[in-house]
Amino acid sequence: MPQLIFLPHEEICPDGAVIEVEPGTTICDAALENDIEIEHACEKSCACTTCHVIVREGFDSLEEATELEEDYLDKAWGVEPDSRLSCQSVVEKEDLVIEIPKYTINMVSENH
Repeated sequence: MPQLIFLPHEEICPDGAVIEVEPGTTICDAALENDIEIEHACEKSCACTTCHVIVREGFDSLEEATELEEDYLDKAWGVEPDSRLSCQSVVEKEDLVIEIPKYTINMVSENH
């Protein structure tokens, strides 16, 4: 099974985390199932940018982003070439190293 390696995030995942996931799972679902409380204000429907992540390693193993996802990524804080919306990023067979950005455009955490 592939591993998702979450880099430390001051609030969400202070020590970082390594989790194993079944292929076909989104990064967002895998994080939430493992108590990594990544924001997802639109309930994972590709209608916001609060679940934005940067895939530091393994980016090329993900399917290409849809035009809709690309449009939303254009609005995300701190977007980089390897940015994705975690609710749309389906894990395949390769390990991924993931950074959760320090900020989102969501000014108030909604405590999902």
